[in-house]
Amino acid sequence: MAEADHAPLVAAIEPLRADPAGSVLLFDFDGTLSPIVDDPEAASPTPGAVELLEELAGRYRTVGAVSGRPVAFLADRLPSSLVLSGLYGLESVIDGVRADRPGIEVWRDHVALAARRADELGPDGMRVEPKGLSVTLHYRGLPELAGPVRQLAERLAAETGLEARAAKMSAELHPPVEADKGLVVRELAGGARGVLYAGDDLGDLPAYAALTDLRAAGQVTVAVAVVTQELPRAIRAVADVLVDGPEGTVALLRALLA
Repeated sequence: MAEADHAPLVAAIEPLRADPAGSVLLFDFDGTLSPIVDDPEAASPTPGAVELLEELAGRYRTVGAVSGRPVAFLADRLPSSLVLSGLYGLESVIDGVRADRPGIEVWRDHVALAARRADELGPDGMRVEPKGLSVTLHYRGLPELAGPVRQLAERLAAETGLEARAAKMSAELHPPVEADKGLVVRELAGGARGVLYAGDDLGDLPAYAALTDLRAAGQVTVAVAVVTQELPRAIRAVADVLVDGPEGTVALLRALLA
């Protein structure tokens, strides 16, 4: 099933297709542009996505990836013509220029400490993924570790001053700096007439909330939820339209070019 072929989605994106120079297209990475995989480093865009994104970037005002991944990871897998926002807006690459969110650098040592402590204290089977400015504690494939991992994240947050956040089959530790996907969407949507965001995880909720605010201010917005077995109900509830997995995202990219 390719939801992007369905009439509701085609109708929703028509204002963006009619005004590409005034429209912004933003996409989560894992679960949206890439299938979810057990090994985070093995994630890669769904076949066809890279070529379509590059073509869209040549036509639309802004095309970007907004992810919890570091920008270095995204840059290795996505076209250089895209705007990249990594670690929920803590770092970015725009027009080839990398930048960190102001005030973030002082937290790098705290993140490194949290990663070391997680290695020392984590339950068997938990995987620690240091990301430079944040750290993720994975328990994918071991749902029985959800409670212990979340408790560990709270303990490490108390020890280091970082913030613990729930994520898909993981817990994350972030610096207490104002940054989330909603802030990124608002920044990239400045001056645009239309904005689309596609995601599939709880970390995308601030992005959808930003779309609601932008719509109230008069911009055309499209909230796309990418349906997988792990799609939270909260994401489905705020979506304007649905697509079926990362393959559905590729169909959406094609529709945006039609």
